[in-house]
Amino acid sequence: MIDLTYLNDRFEHLQQVSADDGIAGVRKNSFDSFSKTGLPTYRTEDWKYTSIGNLFDQSFEQAGHTVSLADLEALRMPGHHKANELVFVNGRFDAALSNFLSTDDELIVLSLKDAAKGEYKDLVARYLNKSSEYMKDGVHALNGAFIEEGVFVHIHKGKTPQHPLYIYHILDGRAHPVMAQPRGLIYIDKNSRLQLTETYVTLGVSDSFCNGVLEVVVDQNAYVEYYKIQNDASNASQVSTTHITQIGRSYVHTVTVTLNGGVVRNNMNLVLDADGNETHLYGLYLLKGKTHADNHTMIDNRQPNCFSNQLYKGIADDFSTAVFNGKIMVQPDAQKTNSFQSNKNILLSDNATINTKPQLEIFADDVKCSHGCTVGQLDEEALFYLRARGIPKEKAEVLLLQAYAADVLTHIKPMAIRAYVEKLIYEHLSIV
Repeated sequence: MIDLTYLNDRFEHLQQVSADDGIAGVRKNSFDSFSKTGLPTYRTEDWKYTSIGNLFDQSFEQAGHTVSLADLEALRMPGHHKANELVFVNGRFDAALSNFLSTDDELIVLSLKDAAKGEYKDLVARYLNKSSEYMKDGVHALNGAFIEEGVFVHIHKGKTPQHPLYIYHILDGRAHPVMAQPRGLIYIDKNSRLQLTETYVTLGVSDSFCNGVLEVVVDQNAYVEYYKIQNDASNASQVSTTHITQIGRSYVHTVTVTLNGGVVRNNMNLVLDADGNETHLYGLYLLKGKTHADNHTMIDNRQPNCFSNQLYKGIADDFSTAVFNGKIMVQPDAQKTNSFQSNKNILLSDNATINTKPQLEIFADDVKCSHGCTVGQLDEEALFYLRARGIPKEKAEVLLLQAYAADVLTHIKPMAIRAYVEKLIYEHLSIV
């Protein structure tokens, strides 16, 4: 079980050495929250189908920077030579491995502590840890309690960086089990654009656990594309919270792809806090082995005339488990809201499990909202059609599953990233 004495000692040490970094208050409030709530259990409604306590049954090391440029070179995504690259190693922002092609008049990247004490201190004070208003569990609080060497990114007003932003989360499990808690805050200013891709990699065979939080603030007339790719090893578990707040009328487009891992929990929160916001959420999870993937989405419509659309599709094979919990909230002031949600699933094995729970909470009377979910199997007629034309059964199944996934993949707009994901999916589906 988690060693509370060790955590308390480590927290007190962090507070002493970082007392003047401008974030001590956030850490204190978060640690108090963690001390009260502890880790979630199956009795915690939002964690009913995902057990995380056993991840803390071993001693994780808080390892330092141990990744080289040669290690990074083998992990880079397609198009990296034309991208800004932000690298976290074991949860800590590594400026030496990171590489930024855009100029300072387009974007600024700072450590959180430097941002909290400098020109951007008001933005950090206003928006850092706003996600805690929605995420009440101890796992999220644990990240806030140990914010250390996080990162702040500011996209300047009216700017569109010529280069997308790639974020790499690298965990080094080559020597011992490792735990990482990366933290980031991104502010997209008025009339700006950002294309962001986030990915996770564990080196070595020791167990790893990444508990990350990324908060994104989107201002007036800004446009954001966000892509998350999870294809880590079976010894790698993750809890990943992405919290996006649209404070001005803006457009947000997200795609989350989960292929492999141990226990994977994705929290995707959208707060539509300006008249006329538009949001699109897409997700795809293709699970094998004993992978457990839990996708929790929350769209909070707080202002009128907002539009949101969700489509999450999943495939579960072998002994894998998939969870989808999507909540749409419409606050009393959010009249004229249009919000739609769909979750579709295919079971390929009698031993696989899918739990799906779409939810609506509506407190306004002039809205259009709908939700739905399905769980089924491959279309036997389509499979017979392909086999009757000489295509082997295994190949025919792969073709049908690729076609099933295409509804989500077409929403990955960067061609290099889409081709990369399509290749990963083909290799994943083709493994017997």
